[in-house]
Amino acid sequence: MASSQVQAASRSTGPVSAEQAAAEREMRADSRRRGRGALSNASGRFEPLSRQPEDDGWDLTEELPPLKTEITIERPRHIITRNDSPDISFDRSINPYRGCEHGCIYCFARPTHAYMGLSPGLDFETKLFSKASAANLLERELSAPRYQPKVIAIGTNTDPYQPIEREQRVMRGVLEVLHRTKHPVAIVTKSALILRDLDLLAPMAKQGLVKVALSVTTLDPLLARKMEPRAAAPEKRLDALKQLSEAGIPTAVLVAPIIPAINDAEIETILTRAKAMGATEAGYVMLRLPLELHDLFREWLLAHYPGKLRHVLSLVRSVRDGKIYDSTWGKRMTGSGPYAWMIGRRFEAASEKLGLTRNKKKLRTDLFVPPQRGAEQLSLF
Repeated sequence: MASSQVQAASRSTGPVSAEQAAAEREMRADSRRRGRGALSNASGRFEPLSRQPEDDGWDLTEELPPLKTEITIERPRHIITRNDSPDISFDRSINPYRGCEHGCIYCFARPTHAYMGLSPGLDFETKLFSKASAANLLERELSAPRYQPKVIAIGTNTDPYQPIEREQRVMRGVLEVLHRTKHPVAIVTKSALILRDLDLLAPMAKQGLVKVALSVTTLDPLLARKMEPRAAAPEKRLDALKQLSEAGIPTAVLVAPIIPAINDAEIETILTRAKAMGATEAGYVMLRLPLELHDLFREWLLAHYPGKLRHVLSLVRSVRDGKIYDSTWGKRMTGSGPYAWMIGRRFEAASEKLGLTRNKKKLRTDLFVPPQRGAEQLSLF
């Protein structure tokens, strides 16, 4: 909604509400945020002080300089993250980056930026952390005497092929280690940049060591631009699916997240297009709005779909037992209630019809070759 539209709406309905005033302030700064998903940059929940934007009454017309991406090198002690969640299919993962330049407004990882003393809003997509030592750490952890290989998931939190990967190449280094050690990996991304690594992925696929899922949230380029501004366009993702499939790499499509009254009508169309591009599996996740993400998503709805705001949030609550979010295992991915049931049955019916539920690819772990530990004497046999 443009500033003039917000003003017109306020004149016709009485005094300007706090939400409308906030939307107007934020839309005036749109040129500065161009290509960013969040509309604000509120302080993280752990900070002793909070930032609150205030309208001083001046309607300034000059453009502010665009927000730039800042990269900080992070030096973690470990790179493989473990989990014991019963409702996900992997027990270990790697996140090459903190924060994500794609700027997806719905990203459930946004609240994690609060642990860095930063905002889950614009900070999450502009102040990024690169784990430059990831490949070396991975090699060290894979060489541990008691290490037992299982599928490592990459891209389950932030995208390993986000734009900064072109220069940082952290994911490339991690993949080189996995390729060399014949270790299985499952990758999730929204980026066509993954095609850069076909030289590693194709040989791994021949050995049953890799599968790739492309997240396709919408086929509408205008909607995609609004809610995931720096991710690859929908057609680019579908083309990446096609090229990966043609290279012999098992591929899946993720309709994630499904946002009530925003992209839920596209489920069958997305699955049909993905199947035509070679996808053999499919999955979905219902919109999740933990912690600060609720306020960020509400701001986004107010700016882009004000007429749908109440309806969307009402449906979100209907699948979370009346709450805006429910993290209960077994419910957090798909929700519960009549609307969630309907979405699940639609997805299952379309997937069954297209044959996207029959070939769940299992990756091999028996080919794993541990890296040679640097401090040990080389084996003679």
